[in-house]
Amino acid sequence: MDWSSSTGVVTLPSGATVRGRRVADAVSPADFALILAPGPTPAWAHRRIRWPDFWLPTDRADALDAFREALRRAQAGDRVEVACRGGIGRTGTTLAALAILDGVPARDAVRWVRDRYHPKAVETPWQRAWLRRIPSH
Repeated sequence: MDWSSSTGVVTLPSGATVRGRRVADAVSPADFALILAPGPTPAWAHRRIRWPDFWLPTDRADALDAFREALRRAQAGDRVEVACRGGIGRTGTTLAALAILDGVPARDAVRWVRDRYHPKAVETPWQRAWLRRIPSH
């Protein structure tokens, strides 16, 4: 199956693609994953970010570093995915952050990810506020 037509795949402004999903979903392999919740560890390269459900990453600098790594990999053509328990809040917030790092203005990122990934992505006011503070480049 073509990666870009997989369920949950979002195309960033640069043309790079990233798949969002629930951590427990059975999916085709990726090259790299950001895992945002407890659960199964993928067989492929990954980074696990400590991020309580409905909150923010416990180490925000590490999370931003992981986001930058994921974006670099996606821009290089790797199949990159982001996964949390429900596949909406933390995953949506991460996809919005990747969009900001890839050129979407922070003020537009929540609407951007809701239009392209899930209408309820980025679930809390503090997740939305945190996204507005992410440096664009």
